[in-house]
Amino acid sequence: MADRNLVASLQLELDDGEAEAIALAVELKADLILLDERKGRVIAARLGLRFIGLLGMLVEAKHRSLISAVRPIMNDLIGKAGFWIGQELYDYILQVAEE
Repeated sequence: MADRNLVASLQLELDDGEAEAIALAVELKADLILLDERKGRVIAARLGLRFIGLLGMLVEAKHRSLISAVRPIMNDLIGKAGFWIGQELYDYILQVAEE
């Protein structure tokens, strides 16, 4: 159970899910937290947390041969899940993933 006082203070700047996730990561002394929103990343860094985004996780999974390709997953995120990825970031992720 995350620290309710920390959650409440984080909710002043973040949505409920991000506030709970960050508070729990602090409480558990997590090695890494999955965050995509810029504001959440700024606050996580301020609290000394390391973070990675979903696209970074995909690139890491590809480099570790856990998945064969990033492009179809990103396309599904965009087309099926409504995940927004700007063209510049899309191209950059493919470059880093060597696709």
